[in-house]
Amino acid sequence: MAYAKQSPALKAVEERALRAAAREGLEVVEVTLQKESRGKCLCVYIDKPGGVTLDDCERYHKLLQPLLEDVDYDIMEVSSPGADRPLKTPRDVEKNLGREVEVRLFAKSRGAKMHRGRLVEMNDDRVVIETAGGETVVFERKGVALVKPYIDLDDEEALSEDEE
Repeated sequence: MAYAKQSPALKAVEERALRAAAREGLEVVEVTLQKESRGKCLCVYIDKPGGVTLDDCERYHKLLQPLLEDVDYDIMEVSSPGADRPLKTPRDVEKNLGREVEVRLFAKSRGAKMHRGRLVEMNDDRVVIETAGGETVVFERKGVALVKPYIDLDDEEALSEDEE
């Protein structure tokens, strides 16, 4: 499943980042290179069971930086992806199957641009959710702007599951 296209150079950075993360027991969630007002920013998002700490980010940054001396960037940031970041990779989908998600569309479908339900399937062609009423809803992937976990800040049980 290819959710985002990467340049060969960025793919090489990701491979190095993955190897370094494996040594530290971390997961690389995403690697991006973005132009910003302060220059080219290489962003590496990492995660681990129970979430990452500031110390994890700092340690990983120090480990990764020497491995990327040949890469053209001005700033490198290492951070947590956040609990409600959009699902972008097959691993993101796998981790969220059966969990409640928000599906945001480019155009209204069924009277709304945002739908919520338990994630049943997500691939290159479609996103399938089951609503609270038990209805299965299928969206064509090309019409989906983003899919992200639904975070209910009033649900203490769900919040404690994310901390495990």
